[in-house]
Amino acid sequence: MNNTISNYRRTFTGIFSAALIFFYSTAFSQVVETPAKTTPVGTLKVWGKVEGISIAGLVQGPSAAEAPLQVACVFEYTEGDIFNPPALPHNLNGMVHLDEALHGQITELRKSGKFAGHYLETLLITPPKGSMKAAKLLLIGLGDRNKFDAELMTTIGAVALREAVRLGSAGFSFASDIKDAGIDSRTADVAGNVTKGIINAWHTQLYLQQRGLAPVSKLNKVILLAGPAFFETAGEGIREAIASSKQ
Repeated sequence: MNNTISNYRRTFTGIFSAALIFFYSTAFSQVVETPAKTTPVGTLKVWGKVEGISIAGLVQGPSAAEAPLQVACVFEYTEGDIFNPPALPHNLNGMVHLDEALHGQITELRKSGKFAGHYLETLLITPPKGSMKAAKLLLIGLGDRNKFDAELMTTIGAVALREAVRLGSAGFSFASDIKDAGIDSRTADVAGNVTKGIINAWHTQLYLQQRGLAPVSKLNKVILLAGPAFFETAGEGIREAIASSKQ
């Protein structure tokens, strides 16, 4: 009798352990994104065009991308959040490079509360000459990192487009900086939602122009930045958003 009970216990324990392994393996695979092939820095590719705007991808950091306007996104400040794990290492972290280009002023603005990074909060900066390739830098807040959802990036994309139009820019470069901050959200979802927001806002702008409610914008190019390991994955989301807008 005791042997029978022991056998039942061993069998149950084995089944339960296997179930736990399967559960955690499945959950982990859903959270952690496997990078695609590495794309060389400087690679530029036009993913598509929508109503006179060229939407391209570029493997580059926000401090080194050439554009009339650079848009970068940041979460609400927590101590050392862009420098320490789970943030990307220094050599791969575009936000760290951007902060260094401005001699730590992004960290100072966030740490002091002068720019809190609340969701949709914006701040326009004129970088010192030679500090970065873009003439203007627009920071957009992402809010609380613990409440982040890729769907939020649709509105972020719309805000970026509208601010670029308001500033009279002929184009802008966009860096979501989600990976840099250590948030493991699917790149295709983030890039796709940013693109969706940009396209939706552009359609609204065209509507206003056609009815004489806004001046004609000279905006004709948007560049979405991505790291070497996530360029192709970002492109998948961007292409899908472009295709959906034409249906």
